[in-house]
Amino acid sequence: MSILEDARAALATGPLCDSCLGRLFADRSFGLANAERGHALRVTLALADDDPFEESEDCWVCEGECDRFDWWAEQAATAVRGYDFDTYQVGTKVPPLLEENDELLREDVGLEPDAGEALKTELNREVGKRIGDLTGAEVEFGRPAVQLTLDLATDEVETHVNSAFVYGRYRKLERDIPQTKWPCNDCNGTGLWQGEPCDGCGGSGYRYDESVEQLSAPVVQEAMDGEEAVFHGAGREDVDARMLDSGRPFVIEVMEPRKRDVDTGELEADINAFADGKVEVTDLHLATHEMVERVKELDASKTYRMDVEFGAPVDADALQDALAELDGATIEQETPQRVTHRRADITRTRTVYDAAGELTDDRHAELRIHGEGGLYVKELVSSDEGRTKPSLAGLLDTDAVVTALDVIDVQGEDEPFAKDEFLKE
Repeated sequence: MSILEDARAALATGPLCDSCLGRLFADRSFGLANAERGHALRVTLALADDDPFEESEDCWVCEGECDRFDWWAEQAATAVRGYDFDTYQVGTKVPPLLEENDELLREDVGLEPDAGEALKTELNREVGKRIGDLTGAEVEFGRPAVQLTLDLATDEVETHVNSAFVYGRYRKLERDIPQTKWPCNDCNGTGLWQGEPCDGCGGSGYRYDESVEQLSAPVVQEAMDGEEAVFHGAGREDVDARMLDSGRPFVIEVMEPRKRDVDTGELEADINAFADGKVEVTDLHLATHEMVERVKELDASKTYRMDVEFGAPVDADALQDALAELDGATIEQETPQRVTHRRADITRTRTVYDAAGELTDDRHAELRIHGEGGLYVKELVSSDEGRTKPSLAGLLDTDAVVTALDVIDVQGEDEPFAKDEFLKE
């Protein structure tokens, strides 16, 4: 059958709007809307048959939905009013009856089930174009700032506002500050014990009063006017360790932000003022959602500075010999006893890239260790009762313990954390 014969057969099934008629031939000619295709076919048939031209006021297939593109776009634009966004995506929930009508029309005409395009596809495109005109935003089929779903059964627009992300590095300048909130073990974070304020946390629900998260994330949440903020770090340092020099990469994720285009320079200054010298952030950038996985999964090496105390006097040459043996060594470490309660007891193999240091007196030394991610440096010094081999204590044949630890650098093993493809500035 020719296209005109198919169009004539389609119109014989009952009243059809121009969009539903033209949608059967959506793969014919470019630059036309389905309504334009349908109108052209209707005019052509009227001329060919020398019949009076009549527009259809009703449509048994879409039941009038194709006349509501503008209405749906206005509803959608209203639903996201007050949110700052530059990308969006539209989806449509089509009632089963309308989907069945769409299928029956093709069956009655004798067309393939996938001929032209589906009603849902046309609604997504036509309403989507109009939303763009109303909001100035652009369609994105990956991860848009907002997702709009038209529910034809309820006449409602469901909105989902995707998170916004800020990437940077933090320095933790004081000890005894955890990276993230640390719920009290005694009261399970409730702040109460048998109806009274918990003695373990003073009723706060947290083991520590402050964390890097609590000193940074609330500022970002407020700046973006979001519902919640979550802190994601590239690993973490011990609570009694400082994080200095280049800092540790992190991402703060803000849920349902009403504002996205924030000035990261001002945000950096505001966080640092709020943290009051306990934490500093640097190199803030707006980031994509992929940056969260990158921060969590990218293999990274770490450099540490530590103060070490020995159980007996140590000779300077002996220390240098021991450090030379650790330099470049492959270390076998059973899970440290201090963390076996929360990590599987397995043996890990890690590499020491560089080991250097010197005595400050015959019982104390300052060391600098650069190692593969996952290397337990406290146990590299102490041996953890022989669970780490080789170790500084084992090589010197004396007890050794880290009395102060600073992380001074965290860098990707093969490439930097911050790459343009993961940043939005």
